Amino acid sequence: MNLRMLIDRRCTCVLLLCLSHYIVTTADEHTHTYNDGEEVVLWMNTVGPYHNRQETYSYFSLPFCKGPKEAIGHYHETIGEALQGVELEFSGLDISFKDPTMKRVYCSIEMSEAKFKAFTYAIRNHYWYQLYVDDLPIWGIVGEFEDNGEEKSYFIWAHKKFDIGYFDNRIVEVNLTSEGKTKLVQGESISFSYQVHWRASSVPFNLRFDKYLDPNFFQHRIHWFSIFNSFMMVIFLVGLVTMILLRTLRKDYARYTKEAELDDLERDLGDEYGWKQVHGDVFRAPTYPIIFSSIIGTGCQIMFVASVCILLAIVGDYYQQRGTLLSTAIFLYATTSPVNGYCGGALYSRLGGKEWIKQTVVGSLLFPTMISTTVIIINFVAIYYHASRAIPFATMVVVACICLFVVLPLNLVGAILGRNLSGSAEVPCRVNTVPRPIPEKKWFMEPAIIMLLGGILPFGSIFIEVLVNFYPI
Repeated sequence: MNLRMLIDRRCTCVLLLCLSHYIVTTADEHTHTYNDGEEVVLWMNTVGPYHNRQETYSYFSLPFCKGPKEAIGHYHETIGEALQGVELEFSGLDISFKDPTMKRVYCSIEMSEAKFKAFTYAIRNHYWYQLYVDDLPIWGIVGEFEDNGEEKSYFIWAHKKFDIGYFDNRIVEVNLTSEGKTKLVQGESISFSYQVHWRASSVPFNLRFDKYLDPNFFQHRIHWFSIFNSFMMVIFLVGLVTMILLRTLRKDYARYTKEAELDDLERDLGDEYGWKQVHGDVFRAPTYPIIFSSIIGTGCQIMFVASVCILLAIVGDYYQQRGTLLSTAIFLYATTSPVNGYCGGALYSRLGGKEWIKQTVVGSLLFPTMISTTVIIINFVAIYYHASRAIPFATMVVVACICLFVVLPLNLVGAILGRNLSGSAEVPCRVNTVPRPIPEKKWFMEPAIIMLLGGILPFGSIFIEVLVNFYPI
């Protein structure tokens, strides 16, 4: 009896130790819960020019120095985080939950010629940086310069003041104030310092991202002139096309109504005109049915994925985690591949196609190949400039494996279902055996002229938007 009681007590102690170890080790930025005095990690993300948000580099690409704490490695939690170029690096600063830190110098740098040029270039181009505390983003400016006419003086903010709000055992607010304006002088030493202030907050944890959705937080500039210009151009073009179609249809309808009063002989001797000239060729199979059906199937899948992503973004809080929405879009695109295969395969079958396996491969790899080609070209540019947007090779291999081992098989399943369930093609009118010869087009109906005229609207909108964005620069 005593032996059994002793064994039970030992088992209970072991269970309590395991439970306490689990509670301690899981209280971090992944669970967003902290114990008093527990370490809070400050991650350094990117730095880049303020007027070009897409140009980002690693935070320590500038000659900043790290804190004294031992480095912590960061891994990409989602594929979307890797594709967005998130490269978090440990700051080395000692921050503990609910433990205020007075002003403390954490490192110093000697302003050599190379470091002086790097900092002055960043300040001259209005570089800013992004940090993360418990998945909450914060931003700061590198420095500022003063132009006195004769010479330019460059100043760097050497002190970071963190104001962190907590609700129970969770972090709900983070604010950064840049202080310690220090002039850059080549050959001198600059000390970097920080301090942390903790305060209780009334903001619940589930509402901590609401301030980032406030338009006044980012000071969004709504380009009303560009929106009005695009809207008026669309209204004008739609009205113009509608008037042309209505006028043509009204004339054809009047002729067809008059033709109904004629006898059969006069009707047969008359020439076809208007829409009747092409009614026997409208439903003819295209010259390249594989490409046509693949594009239709891809469009159906993209429309479905976009609709679901928009719905999830409205319902859920997908903006709170880095790369979550992009990861969700990739997951949805992979799992909805049967939609592509079904729509493309069914259309290809109704068009009388025989090479359905070839159509399945083309349909499943058409969109990923186009995106991958564009991304690879951009990736080479990012690698050349050492930008943080460069996608790692391992991530590219993962995306390729998703396309080959998930998208392609599921697309094949959808193509088999579409091919067997599509049925025969049913068209409302007979298709002529011999294609009707296409008359010679006028000069303004040539493809080059049509592309030029059709591109006026998007070019005008993009030109005005770019002009508004880059005019302050």
